[in-house]
Amino acid sequence: MSETVKKFRKIGVLASGGDAPGMNAVIRAVTRCAIEHGVEVMGIKGGYAGLISDDVVKLGARDVSNIVNLGGTFLYSARCLEFKEEAGMQKAIETCRKYEIDGIIACGGDGTFRGATDLSNRGIPTIGIPGTIDNDITATEYSIGFDTAMNTTVQMIDRLRDTCLSHARCNVVEVMGRDAGGIAINTAIACGAVGCMINEMPFDEDALMKKMIRLRNEGKRQFIVVVVEGNPYYSEAFAKRIEEATGIETKFARLAHVVRGGSPTLRDRVTAARMSVRAVEELLAGKSDLVVCERGSSIVTTDINFALITDRMYKNKLRDGDLDKYSEEELEKMRAICDAKRRGFEDLYKIMDEISW
Repeated sequence: MSETVKKFRKIGVLASGGDAPGMNAVIRAVTRCAIEHGVEVMGIKGGYAGLISDDVVKLGARDVSNIVNLGGTFLYSARCLEFKEEAGMQKAIETCRKYEIDGIIACGGDGTFRGATDLSNRGIPTIGIPGTIDNDITATEYSIGFDTAMNTTVQMIDRLRDTCLSHARCNVVEVMGRDAGGIAINTAIACGAVGCMINEMPFDEDALMKKMIRLRNEGKRQFIVVVVEGNPYYSEAFAKRIEEATGIETKFARLAHVVRGGSPTLRDRVTAARMSVRAVEELLAGKSDLVVCERGSSIVTTDINFALITDRMYKNKLRDGDLDKYSEEELEKMRAICDAKRRGFEDLYKIMDEISW
């Protein structure tokens, strides 16, 4: 065992922010991998709030048995405003010192990664693993929980389609995603939806109405329109406008948080294992302030600040000075990542437009 690994007596693992199917698979893989390297693991309950409140438990190999198939996170999760304050962070550092935690692996979204940077800056090396059903972390092509959420959404929309077909109806289905349309556009294609509203692409409401009228006249009985939450078209009002404009009876369904739950799919379990092992190996090698990402078929790491700024660039949320410390080469890399993500949405939207009738 190398000297680098020996200095790590214990590491902590936590899940923060919104839960996502596959987080338990992360906790299991981190625990087993660390123990394999001779390092103890402490489970931090309730995310960063658990560090502040001293809610920490030791995890052995058997403690994480039979959780890989469970949704949610058995360590629980929370959003912690107190951790954003210096006093809260100092409580978290004291907890790390009390339990001799030498480093932390944190699974979650961009808020989780900002917290990870705060810990690293105060002497606790931290590495982030992307876990969010929205798949809205720009630096990685895939986030744990996304596949399960899409499959759950497809199953629910398929059930709505059965009733729509029986009664010659339309269903406007609002799905989760915050500002990200990944769940919406993918499930719209998978379910044969006639329309999809996502924030990443322009939406022509009048064109949709005309298409639905034409398709009804051609004999189409059932219609599904998928919209992402937080869209500028208030979904229930949108459903009423469809019925008024087309004469097609239209119902509204908001799937909401049920999409967060459920047993994780194979993809989410395997991705969790691959990312977790890489995170442990990087941490024990003395690395910190990294996000583990999926690019193509590879698991890679990215500087956590680079990931956060790339995310702001893609979402048009850059602040003054955000780009000052980056070279033109690094900025080009950020732009390329953002452009690739935009092209991905454009390609999916084009596909849907060609077959949604």
